[in-house]
Amino acid sequence: MEWEQTTVEDRIEEWARADGNATIRLRRRTDGQFAVRLDRLYQADEDRGYAYEVVETREAAEALIDDWQHEAAIGDETVE
Repeated sequence: MEWEQTTVEDRIEEWARADGNATIRLRRRTDGQFAVRLDRLYQADEDRGYAYEVVETREAAEALIDDWQHEAAIGDETVE
């Protein structure tokens, strides 16, 4: 399933899955680290799910986003 970037602000970027039932947010924290969260709604075919991680670099955050987008697109229920 495709993802579309819906928000681009100073410290926040967000992507929404094409069905609207999942979002991923990237936020740069005040300490320079990056917080990444996946939020899957109850309405999603694979049921609800939530994940949150803090990583040191933008590159690590982007890798995590790529992984979560791929997993959430195929309905991998291990991301909860």
